[in-house]
Amino acid sequence: MLDFTSALYLGLHHPTGALRPWSHFTTGVPAALAAPPEAEQVAQQLAALLGCERGVLGPSTFHLFWDLFGMLSRHRVAVYVDAGTYPIARWGVERAAGRGVPVLEFAHHDAEALRKVLRHHGQGQLRPVVLTDGFCPSCGKPAPLRSYLDSVRASGGWLIVDDTQALGIFGHSPGPDAPYGRGGGGMLPHAQISGPDVIAVSSLAKAFGAPLAVMTGSRQAITDFEQNSETRMHCSPPSLPSIRACEHALAVNRNCGDQLRRRLARLVARFRERAGRAGFRFTGRLFPVQTLMPAPGANPVHVYQRLLKQGIRSVLHSAPDGCGERVSLVITARHVPEQIERAAKALTELSNRSGTKSESWLPGREYTSWDTD
Repeated sequence: MLDFTSALYLGLHHPTGALRPWSHFTTGVPAALAAPPEAEQVAQQLAALLGCERGVLGPSTFHLFWDLFGMLSRHRVAVYVDAGTYPIARWGVERAAGRGVPVLEFAHHDAEALRKVLRHHGQGQLRPVVLTDGFCPSCGKPAPLRSYLDSVRASGGWLIVDDTQALGIFGHSPGPDAPYGRGGGGMLPHAQISGPDVIAVSSLAKAFGAPLAVMTGSRQAITDFEQNSETRMHCSPPSLPSIRACEHALAVNRNCGDQLRRRLARLVARFRERAGRAGFRFTGRLFPVQTLMPAPGANPVHVYQRLLKQGIRSVLHSAPDGCGERVSLVITARHVPEQIERAAKALTELSNRSGTKSESWLPGREYTSWDTD
């Protein structure tokens, strides 16, 4: 069975033999009392990668968002949520809402809609907190972070970015030889934004393949978080093997991360070109998550089932707009051209059998950089 379901975009698996050894899984001590060995060093490496002053590790983005919005609820703030924001960050927002913080949603990736809602609702004494994903795999586009930040700064607020999808993939200085950018620091260096009013929360479990998370921001913001975090006192910290896996991921990223990203981009482009000949359209551009847009009348469930019968595992999921299902194939740097050809051939046979065609992919646009504003 050929698997196109893994979100380990760079193909990092971290076998035990590749990691520095550990004598125990956990210290048994809350992170608020004593951080696990090397946690501070790993967090600082991640902060530097994202262009931030400091970082702090957490077991998951849920732990970090839960604490972050619990702490923000102690201030006079209002939260403005991009409609496409991933559920885990929203769970943190729900905690703030339960404590009486006003929460408003604005149209997905619509900077003008944010400006309007801030003008209409943000004239009081409440500081705005704008929450968004850095990159949306559903529509295949980055958030207009610079425009969001301009609106935040005009009102003295904060921009909070869930950069889970982008970390390890996007980076600074994109170009024809580096379509994702360089370094793998995510959407903050890609969009060239930073500052004391920017906080990023990211899982390392996607491109970097390590089951833990990091929050990065200004030195003051991270220090305040460490001093007031409830989960750092009442929940277990990241395990030592997870921290070792993150160490390994950062070392691989330094040594050959850009090479892996170039390989990944070539594989995604190859898949789009081959399957595009059958008339399929995709969201995602060169992002590893490629979502098929079937021809009118085509049934995504049947597409998924027929691919499965041909030995191709894909992802069947609900469309973000609630309009039915979609089928996605997730490409990683571990795939080889022969596997890409096999998946494209399966789609071609499916298209020929159904006799349907949809608007073809336009390959000439692939290597332009993502517009971040």
